[in-house]
Amino acid sequence: MKLIKFLVLFVTLQVSAQQGGMWIPSLLQGMNETEMQSLGSKLTAKDIYDVNNSSLKDAIGHFNGGCTSEVISPKGLILTNHHCGFSQIQSHSSLENDYLKNGFWAKTLSEELPNEGLFVEFIVRIEDVTKQVLEGVTADMSDREQQAKRGSNSTAIEKAAKKEEWQDTKIKAFYKGNQYFLFVTERYEDVRLVGTPPSSIGKFGSDTDNWVWPRHTGDFSMFRIYADKNNRPAKYSKDNVPFTPKHFLPVSLDGISEDDFTMVFGFPGTTDEYLPAVAVAQTVEKINPKTIAIREAALKVIDANMKADDQIRIQYASKQARIANAWKKWIGENLGIEKSGAIGIKKAQEAEFTKQLKAKGLDGKYGQVLPELERLYNEIEDVNVKRRSFIEVFLRTNELTPVIFNLAQLEGAAANGEETFEKQRDANIGRLKGIYKDYNATVDRGVFESVMPLYTDNVDATIYDKTAFTNLDSALKVLEGTSSEVLEKLNNDAAYQYLKPFIIEFYTVIEPKFQELNPQINALEQQYMTALMEVLPEQRYFPDANGTLRVTYGKVKGYEPRDAVYYEPVTYLDGVMEKYVPGDYEFDVPEKLQQLYADKDFGQYADASGKVPVNFIGTNHTTGGNSGSPAIDAHGNLVGLNFDRVWEGTMSDIYYDPEICRNIMVDLRYVLFIVDKYAGAKHLIDEMTLVHPKTNKKSGKTKKAKKSK
Repeated sequence: MKLIKFLVLFVTLQVSAQQGGMWIPSLLQGMNETEMQSLGSKLTAKDIYDVNNSSLKDAIGHFNGGCTSEVISPKGLILTNHHCGFSQIQSHSSLENDYLKNGFWAKTLSEELPNEGLFVEFIVRIEDVTKQVLEGVTADMSDREQQAKRGSNSTAIEKAAKKEEWQDTKIKAFYKGNQYFLFVTERYEDVRLVGTPPSSIGKFGSDTDNWVWPRHTGDFSMFRIYADKNNRPAKYSKDNVPFTPKHFLPVSLDGISEDDFTMVFGFPGTTDEYLPAVAVAQTVEKINPKTIAIREAALKVIDANMKADDQIRIQYASKQARIANAWKKWIGENLGIEKSGAIGIKKAQEAEFTKQLKAKGLDGKYGQVLPELERLYNEIEDVNVKRRSFIEVFLRTNELTPVIFNLAQLEGAAANGEETFEKQRDANIGRLKGIYKDYNATVDRGVFESVMPLYTDNVDATIYDKTAFTNLDSALKVLEGTSSEVLEKLNNDAAYQYLKPFIIEFYTVIEPKFQELNPQINALEQQYMTALMEVLPEQRYFPDANGTLRVTYGKVKGYEPRDAVYYEPVTYLDGVMEKYVPGDYEFDVPEKLQQLYADKDFGQYADASGKVPVNFIGTNHTTGGNSGSPAIDAHGNLVGLNFDRVWEGTMSDIYYDPEICRNIMVDLRYVLFIVDKYAGAKHLIDEMTLVHPKTNKKSGKTKKAKKSK
């Protein structure tokens, strides 16, 4: 298999101030470094990523595998979003200690709250292992054979990699499987909650403001990493001590202005920038409308119940946020793709690609790729829509159906012997205990009655009156006994009897058809990526996000969402008060924050105009997973905390348009203001290094970030 010559590609790409892209931090030297500096950065590639010396990458942690966090003190204090720590905040909350409503601030290390299962992972080094992964992979192999060979090669490389005993390795594919990198990592599993503002600050605007601009949300929370006495990863222990980082980020008190350079450093989840037009059209016209309708139906039920009952509000806060987030994102994605003309642009690019194939004599090599992709996407459309609908209805929006789905897997495990059955039963019991902690059968039934008609005409909500699986105690009794006894009880349960045929259909009809076609599509998309870079080498290519550490850079910039409308790039505390609605679950404002505003008691956190900045936007190319990522200024200081994108630009996962794509960040001066003046947690401010990079002054603690030798 021919390898893409990436180095040649990077050299030949035009160097400009073009923005967009999620770049691998170990490959910034050259084009990216020059481009960043043309945008105003004073950083070198080695300031950002260095294996032999501490660098910015040592302060960036993958937060629980789904968000990003950054170290902001020499004592392992980390910052991430309120919504990233939401499930931990919720798990510590009760009617007596309602941290969602009132916030929480540990005054001492002993008051910091442990979180079972929570981890932060750092990248030690990144190595290109493309040649080793693709060794022995040939063009005459089938897709499955190629995949198996790459897999066995990757396993061997990971095992042979040099690392410390407490470190781990993983290999990830880039450019649709045309390039591979090895990541050596360190995972810290003792991470404790330090502080969080109330949801009226951390989630101000809630669903109404989600994915839109202007925003006024203090979306942040603070945790601390603990390590053993040797500063190495360790499970929770009272003997653990605060982690000492190789590097932590100083915090700028000078903030930002329009056109300032910003760099977002984090772990973006997934993007599909190189999908063909037919795939984008299928997403917009077929899949998104269906999944949007299902989630909207669920949210109407959950929202109504949360407003009516405080206990339900606490139980369902995290679930509601998860369901609502993607729902509104998909709506914005459709709007953005339509507004930007992304499908038409992709069709034009494909026409140019086809034209250049013929001009360069490569039609015989790659000419079948786009027509075959169109054929396969048309063939997979019905099963893809059905599969996504099943996932939404049975696994995402209500809770009885995923319980039954997992129990069906338990029945399948019984066919493989008693030992396999026992392991699967233990796993199910653990899941059940987690589910029923925050379960309300009335709410769940309402969701079921709302979403199930969007999947089938055969709806039977009476199963909630007859099943054992709306209560933990009765559910656990069903799972008592031998495998044959458990299966007999399962198959006599009303909910299991009703839902089992749908699950069987999924496993025997829907999923097999999807798995027959999807690998063919993946193989062709890999070939399409190879062809694009060979046929149109002058174009700019960055790897899709895949949950690995990336750098994206841009500027603080307003934008025009529609005719005669211009959005300024910064919002202020004034806007919080303008949106204030007493007692409203989305727009209430804590009394103390109202008083601080009335007294203009802003401390050192106001800007030159005397106002407290809250949020700002920039042209950084971000996606899910970048939540909690630091926004870093031209000098390497922390100025913002990424938490969202503007609604019109949520299509950037598929197509990035610098005219309308903007990421939304919390201004760090607002974070500091809330921690200091609102929460009275000055001891946390004292841990940080506060700087004035625009005037070369320092404020507060002047201790420099630790450098490794």
